[in-house]
Amino acid sequence: MKKTIVILTLCAFLFVTGCATLYPSGLIYTNIKLPVTVTANNGTATKVGTSQCTSILSAVAIGDASIETAKKNGGITKVYHVDYDVKNILGIIGTYKVTVYGE
Repeated sequence: MKKTIVILTLCAFLFVTGCATLYPSGLIYTNIKLPVTVTANNGTATKVGTSQCTSILSAVAIGDASIETAKKNGGITKVYHVDYDVKNILGIIGTYKVTVYGE
């Protein structure tokens, strides 16, 4: 009986949330880094800028995790590449950070 309840709960969760997402996510904990974009600019990045937003209980989300804000925070005018970091614990609190590398 317990196995049936667990399987039905998992199936219901997958039905509601879907099994494919834009990025890999863990049901309990997520801590991933993903690339966002790469430009034709090449060389060694001498500057790094970040921007971040936070989600609380999936009910309130605040912050500015835009590439433009990350560029401004790092004093970057020429972008080489952009990465995206996600940390989420049980959907209770999540942080989403954009990191821009350039000069």
